[in-house]
Amino acid sequence: MGEIIHKSARKNTVENQILVIFGTNGDLAKRKLLPAIFQLYLDNLLPERFAVIGAGSQEKTEEVNREDVQNSMLEFAKTGAHENPKKLQSFIEHIYYQKVNNQSENDFGTLKNYIDQLSIKLDIPKNIIYYFSIPPFLYEVVAAHLIKFGLNTEADGWKRIIVEKPFGYSFDTAVELDKKLRNGFNEEQIYRIDHYLGKETVQNIMVTRFSNGFFEPIWNRKYVDRVEITASEKIGVGNRGGYYDTSGALRDMIQNHLLQVLAVVAMEPPAIFDSESIRNESVKVLQALRPIKQTEIIENVVRGQYIETLVEDQIQKGYRQEKDVSPNSKTETFVAMRVFIDNWRWSEIPFYIRTGKQLPERVTEVVIHLKPAPHQLFKQRCVAQSTNMIILRISPDAGVAVDFGMKIPGAGYKVQNVNMAFHYSDLASNKISEAYERLLLDCMIGDSTLYARADAVKASWKFVDPILQTWKTNSDIPLYFYECNTWGPKEANALFGNKELKWRAPFNKFKNE
Repeated sequence: MGEIIHKSARKNTVENQILVIFGTNGDLAKRKLLPAIFQLYLDNLLPERFAVIGAGSQEKTEEVNREDVQNSMLEFAKTGAHENPKKLQSFIEHIYYQKVNNQSENDFGTLKNYIDQLSIKLDIPKNIIYYFSIPPFLYEVVAAHLIKFGLNTEADGWKRIIVEKPFGYSFDTAVELDKKLRNGFNEEQIYRIDHYLGKETVQNIMVTRFSNGFFEPIWNRKYVDRVEITASEKIGVGNRGGYYDTSGALRDMIQNHLLQVLAVVAMEPPAIFDSESIRNESVKVLQALRPIKQTEIIENVVRGQYIETLVEDQIQKGYRQEKDVSPNSKTETFVAMRVFIDNWRWSEIPFYIRTGKQLPERVTEVVIHLKPAPHQLFKQRCVAQSTNMIILRISPDAGVAVDFGMKIPGAGYKVQNVNMAFHYSDLASNKISEAYERLLLDCMIGDSTLYARADAVKASWKFVDPILQTWKTNSDIPLYFYECNTWGPKEANALFGNKELKWRAPFNKFKNE
């Protein structure tokens, strides 16, 4: 498999800069962001002069904050923290802290003064990334405060903001949020992060297609029968019930992550391999999604919710028993849907998407099901149902597999399905970067390829909004209940419209033995 090389990524060095993390005391910063920055530091990918300013509401000294960050590194950094105590200590010296109440305009004036002083003290130009690791309702508030104090202006260095999902709660709110951010930041300054696009295998979907002559010619309606995209989680909502009950699986996973993955799978080859061209092609896919009419939702979309279940002699909570979840909640924890892309390449080829919590395995993968050969000589001799598949495993055991028929040794022509797999872990000499490492570095460089553009976000909201509105207003649309540790409601198989077809069990044929 080749490695994707972007124009801007050809720079060997990253400019000296400052990263400001709003919400630095939250779980995301502690578990993902700071460990990712530390790993970039261990890999010598950060500039000679850089500073990370934690902006949080807690009142604490810089020394206490550094102790907190060090403890987070020891707990959450996968490699390096325990093995490289000297490197950890030198990294901690780049960490700073400023108390900021995100609702207080005056605190941003204090933050500006702090950045000005630190920039002079450390001789770092005012190239600044602002990471919004904060609740979505604060995005426009923090952006407005930054604009008020001129912390968005680029006369003294570039400025970029990274916005976590969800970007809006609906099409209208996404448009409104974008409008408010654009009051002081242009599109090139706004990085809408989707950590799924930072996963190595998602990026290599493009390489698998466009650099291999035996894949791209069959990547179309003539040879593909259907496409399955699955993102399953083995756990429930945990302590996120308050957020999840206002979101649900369609907003939380499909609107952003899985529609972006679909766009990468289905896009046309870009004219040149740069950020603008790649994102132009992925947006075209999202804009070509066939709208699902209100009268068609029942036959094209299935929603479910997990219920209390006895699993291996232990009671697993049902969704309605989770903390901060309404006892009568109709929020979906499972969604399966059939989607069509109305363009030349994919006309009338169904894409099946499913995601859910409390399923048997944590796995994300794309399966390209190829059409059978026109004259199947060995159809009656197959030991198992004949399948030709290209399996793109995103996580875990990231890799690519091809499923095809082979003759069983011995007399006669009995055919059995076999699986030829490649695992990224086999590339022992190359470290597979975590998604946040890759995405943070891309933003530091100024490469927006793996970040969602405004028109892509709006197109995906435009597609899911009618479904959400219909669920809200039409009580006749069923919410199916499913037991924990199952693959969701059995009604999801009805989407195929063929009793012989059902969802592929992801973990059966892709194991790194």
